Amino acid sequence: MTDIHDWVGRKRRIADEMATPLVRRMAALTDRTDIALDRGAPVPNHWLSMLFDDAQPQSQLGPDGHPAKGDFLPPVPLPRRMLGGRRVTYHAAPCVGDTLERETAIASITPKVGRSGAMIFVMLRHTITGPNGLVAVEEQDTVYLEAKRNAPAPKEAPVTVPNAAWRDSWTPDPVILFRFSALAFNGHRIHYDADYARDVEGYPALVVNGSVSTLFLFEAALRRAPGAQIRHYDARTIQPVFCNAPSLLCGTVANAEGEHTLWVGQPDGAMAIRIKTRIA
Repeated sequence: MTDIHDWVGRKRRIADEMATPLVRRMAALTDRTDIALDRGAPVPNHWLSMLFDDAQPQSQLGPDGHPAKGDFLPPVPLPRRMLGGRRVTYHAAPCVGDTLERETAIASITPKVGRSGAMIFVMLRHTITGPNGLVAVEEQDTVYLEAKRNAPAPKEAPVTVPNAAWRDSWTPDPVILFRFSALAFNGHRIHYDADYARDVEGYPALVVNGSVSTLFLFEAALRRAPGAQIRHYDARTIQPVFCNAPSLLCGTVANAEGEHTLWVGQPDGAMAIRIKTRIA
């Protein structure tokens, strides 16, 4: 672990453009007909999730389709990875045609032991700037896990589910997963290679990317708040959402502090993804 902790503080910069074709494709994925494609038109804040891909050469990818560990990412000695959560604050809306830069720093590396065995949390801090300064700051938690076991992992303690003010039925299908992975150039095989997801990583089906669940939760909330934007959110992955599994997109009204709770509900009533967010 000493060598892994030496990775803390490393930084990397990457530039990207909020290009018209990307905005058009995201609008198609989310069934949005109200998005202007003119240069300089504002783009929903949360659509930043489609930018800043890890477009590494094929020769530098690991067996899971992600960039191999040991270059920028630390050489964590655990084979599986998933998104544990993220916290994002938006300071300005990106616009069509903006050139943006993201500086990523490895903020912390934390080993833990959970119900399913050894885990290592790697927190990345992303700072995104644009033509007029700061656009967003994100802290992202990636969880590395042991190889799959023959016995099922013990279930986490249930999370209290609030009373929903609204619910939308949602069944993420392979086309949604493919289109988002293609849009974001995300090569993680658990989102499109069912044989790999099942036989290598031990999942029962394709895993829905956490960014996909977050995207569709926000779109559902914003349909109820025309003209608003996501200003801040704190997302936590509680359990995976699987492809073709009927789910619910749920949300509450704002509490006294102006905060909404959004979540993906499972058929058994459990909460899979939970987001605390401010919308204005």
